[in-house]
Amino acid sequence: MEAVVNLYHELMKHADPRIQSYPLMGSPLLITSILLTYVYFILSLGPRIMANRKPFQLRGFMIVYNFSLVILSLYIVYEMVRVAWLFMLSKVIELMDTVIFILRKKDGQVTFLHVFHHSVLPWSWWWGIKIAPGGMGSFHAMINSSVHVVMYLYYGLSALGPVAQPYLWWKKHMTAIQLIQFVLVSLHISQYYFMPSCNYQYPIIIHLIWMYGTIFFILFSNFWYHSYTKGKRLPRAVQQNGAPATTKVKAN
Repeated sequence: MEAVVNLYHELMKHADPRIQSYPLMGSPLLITSILLTYVYFILSLGPRIMANRKPFQLRGFMIVYNFSLVILSLYIVYEMVRVAWLFMLSKVIELMDTVIFILRKKDGQVTFLHVFHHSVLPWSWWWGIKIAPGGMGSFHAMINSSVHVVMYLYYGLSALGPVAQPYLWWKKHMTAIQLIQFVLVSLHISQYYFMPSCNYQYPIIIHLIWMYGTIFFILFSNFWYHSYTKGKRLPRAVQQNGAPATTKVKAN
């Protein structure tokens, strides 16, 4: 514990004074408490609350929520250099994604990938903007916000109901866009490793971004495989009934 405290104080010596007065940025305790509460709600409290209740529809809230995040993400892309903190705040707001799943009793959408992404990113970004709000890490935020413009536009249109269904044919392409995002992020940050000299003061941030890009590429690739590829390779009887086919499939 003493080593952890000493490490914390050493990190705080390098904290950017410009970010000190921003909400949530005085201490890591508040953001940590928010994320622990989030994990407790989605894994325990929320499902217990909804166990004997009918799912909420939340259509009106979802429309406002998703289109608000489209506007926020657009603003972050436009003002990227100035809004590192706002990007971190958007990650906290996006915890509501999972709360909506729980209240609508869509527990199947609360996957490991979803929870890992939502709970780890805000905490790591807190440290990123506390110590180094800008520089090479800002590219990652700009790309991610650009992707979220597309993603929350889809969710907002989806929340409108049947009237928007003809315009939602591009759902599969969202995962492809996310995969491209992680490739771009990892390639961009990798330039650090090939520079003869680089004066970036916090290489730990670069290592984390590279690891995130790689880990999320693997996780989203696994999601892509199970969602869009695996089922197409099974015999039709397996896809329809969920059981092995009783007859052999004729080879083409």
